[in-house]
Amino acid sequence: MKNWRVNLIFTFFFIFSVAISGRLFFLQILNRDFYKALSQGLHTPFNETEVERGEIFFKGGEPLAVNIDLPFVFASPKKIKNFEETAEALSQILNLDKNSVLEQLEKNRDKFYSPIKRKLTQKEVEDLEKLNLEEIYISEEKVRYYPQENLASQVIGFLGAQGIGQYGLEESFNDILENGKEFAEIKKGPDLTLTIDYNIQFEAEKLLQGAKENLEIESGQIIVIEPNSGKIIALANFPNFNPNQYEKYAQEENLEIFKNSVTQKLFEPGSVFKPMTMAAALEEEKITPQTTYIDEGQVKVDGWKKSIYNYGGKVYGEQTMTNVLEKSINTGAVFVQKQLGENLFLNYFEKFGFFEPTGIDIRETYSENNVIKNGRAINFATASFGQGIEMTSIQLVRAYCAIANGGKLIKPYLVEKILENGTQIEEIQPEVSSSIISSKTSRQLTAMLVSVVEVENGFAKRAKIPGYYIAGKTGTAQVSFANLGINKEGYSEKTIQTFVGFAPAFDPKFLILIKLDNPKTKTAEYSAVPIFHDLAEYIIHYWQIPPDYE
Repeated sequence: MKNWRVNLIFTFFFIFSVAISGRLFFLQILNRDFYKALSQGLHTPFNETEVERGEIFFKGGEPLAVNIDLPFVFASPKKIKNFEETAEALSQILNLDKNSVLEQLEKNRDKFYSPIKRKLTQKEVEDLEKLNLEEIYISEEKVRYYPQENLASQVIGFLGAQGIGQYGLEESFNDILENGKEFAEIKKGPDLTLTIDYNIQFEAEKLLQGAKENLEIESGQIIVIEPNSGKIIALANFPNFNPNQYEKYAQEENLEIFKNSVTQKLFEPGSVFKPMTMAAALEEEKITPQTTYIDEGQVKVDGWKKSIYNYGGKVYGEQTMTNVLEKSINTGAVFVQKQLGENLFLNYFEKFGFFEPTGIDIRETYSENNVIKNGRAINFATASFGQGIEMTSIQLVRAYCAIANGGKLIKPYLVEKILENGTQIEEIQPEVSSSIISSKTSRQLTAMLVSVVEVENGFAKRAKIPGYYIAGKTGTAQVSFANLGINKEGYSEKTIQTFVGFAPAFDPKFLILIKLDNPKTKTAEYSAVPIFHDLAEYIIHYWQIPPDYE
């Protein structure tokens, strides 16, 4: 009896061992290719490095780029019996082109793994499960997700199909986000906290959308920055895109939309550049705010046949330097440049950073501005009021920060903190250069720019906010044919309308640039200035900034 029990136990053990061996044989030998392909297909960049990509957050903690698990569907073409029927069913449920699905399946007919669609909706998952298609599988993968969708899209960029950051912060901080090689060995790349305030960013983008609807702008940018530190509070672009659907934009060959126009688009600034000309002459004591000259409506430049005119052909007569900014008089800017001379003008052009990148922590471009370096008198004359030179919006903003903060050139930046497992491991410190203009020049010029806003019939009077001194300057620049890609000299009818202002003027907490491309208004007075007013008023209330006067 005893032997019978032992034999029975042995028999059960033998049968169980055979079953396990058979299953292993089935998995490892007969279906080896299928599971190997499946494993490789699911082997995303997260798994390859065994480090989850770091996430990105606004200043207040609102998520901008995170990692989540989402369902995806794949097929095993080698096991599919009817490609036509399978493609038809998949295309209807997943809203895909049937021929594209069929081509994908037939191309991989000898393979065990063929991805069909990522980032499925819950309804798509439920419909696939109900249909119970043969050799169609649903699984999950960790993907990059942008919960704010279009908000700050050019700032963030996106994670490409190969798991490499493309454009914006995803590109510039790819190495840190991907694996944190510079830091301790961890299972998640460091997270980034930005300087950008979610609410101000949202308001800025809403105003740009309104400019599209009301002014029919072709594009536009808004920058909000702390002039003393270089922290960027908002960086908005129109049009923008949804990083979760970047493939759609790429397929439409609309790759320009991925670029950040604030840092990568050059433009001629126009009259918004005049304060830089004034700053140089004030610093060198060539003029004072009260210096006068006689405006005759036009001015001749040595060796140049044509005259330079004021906007609208206006003649102003005797004017002070403050009047030149208030009324944005072109001939007045030329007068100031002549007092400086070409060498000093060129020297300050360089001091204000217009020959170099700003150093901002996303990709940027800049111009060598070789035209003005060539030293022709007409180039210096037109440059004095912002024509014939080019720069990016972020370069212009950096120059204005020096006027607002007492004379120092700052480095603008977007990433404020780097965190590891929720613990701060690095805080980015402001980078401020030595003074390029004195605090005296800064105060003088600020007072002149306040007058631009305060004067009763000034171009910037719509920027005024009761109780606060606002300093600012408008600019309306015609777009050259060359910048439009047209092989023709001169300027088109299209305009770029800009306003840069800061407040409170004598203790600035923020500086704003509004730049609108070809709005359906004549000048920035009617387009950019009202938008500045609305955004500045929003920030004043949001930050509860006390007034300058009753």
